Amino acid sequence: MLFMTRFMMLFIAIGLVLVGCSQDQTNGKNADQAMNTEITPSTGQNVVQDSPEYAAKNEGELSDQDFETAYEMCVKALSDYYKAVWNGSDIELDTYIENDHLKQYTQQKIQSQYDVHIKHNLTDDLVQDIEIGAWEVEYMDDVDGGYLYLHLPVQINMTVGGYGEVTEFLVRNVNGKLVIVDWYTGAKDSYDFMVRGENLTIDDPDIWNDSEWVKKLDSMTDEF
Repeated sequence: MLFMTRFMMLFIAIGLVLVGCSQDQTNGKNADQAMNTEITPSTGQNVVQDSPEYAAKNEGELSDQDFETAYEMCVKALSDYYKAVWNGSDIELDTYIENDHLKQYTQQKIQSQYDVHIKHNLTDDLVQDIEIGAWEVEYMDDVDGGYLYLHLPVQINMTVGGYGEVTEFLVRNVNGKLVIVDWYTGAKDSYDFMVRGENLTIDDPDIWNDSEWVKKLDSMTDEF
């Protein structure tokens, strides 16, 4: 009888150990499942990334040390621009432009061209990337601290084929940040070509501060 009692106690003890192990394994699986479904900042869908800021080498002036940064900014602006025009992607103009008139004009330019592509069922042909050819940059001196002139030939690579055109930029140092103060693409039948005119000399970094000129240009954009 004593033997049977000890046997039953041993059997119950073994049973309790097995149940405990089973619960530990179940809890472990649940913990693994929780870890696998957790969304981290690097994989979440609603991650907001800070826009890049293109800082000048020296806060109060421009120099040839800003050439590369200005180039990188203009290339990124062009890439965002072509994807907005063809793919309908968002473009954060505040990253590149401070002047409200130029921002408004650029937004109108993008919307007008995107609408044309929709009208003619061209939105299936998307921009994949862009390539920059032999680019030029030059420092121009003036009473406001100077500006950079950039000449960028660009090849736009589409889903099928592509095309090329040249864009000119003027860049200033505004409070230590490089910003685009003018931007012109003179390809035949381009928006700038039709609205602003052809064969322009892009050499006035303050043109978008000229209220009379902007007012005249606004009357032109209403036609497109």
